[in-house]
Amino acid sequence: MKARGVDDGHIIHIGSLAGHVYPNMHEIQMYAATKHAVRVLTEGLRRELVSSGSKIRVSAVSPGVVRTEFASQLPSRGGAAWWRQPHLFAEDVADAALYALRCPPHVQIHDILMWPIS
Repeated sequence: MKARGVDDGHIIHIGSLAGHVYPNMHEIQMYAATKHAVRVLTEGLRRELVSSGSKIRVSAVSPGVVRTEFASQLPSRGGAAWWRQPHLFAEDVADAALYALRCPPHVQIHDILMWPIS
């Protein structure tokens, strides 16, 4: 963006609630570690841009379990019971990203944390 002279854009990172809490599923500890890293990188980029005087905004959307192929492949959580519990959908995550994008230029949305209603 900077190389192209853009100074008023918006970067949105898609993270996970696993980057905000310690997961109770040992199968996703490495996944959670990468999502914690996404949080640190997001905040680092945000601070770097602010300190340079840039107007580029950086937001993160961190959903809980989203009904995807990835989620269905978790060994201990698969099966019909897994899909009967509340989930988010990809469209929900897209709507959250659009919310951040639609905010006025003077508004910085840092993090959007998303849980399904149970």
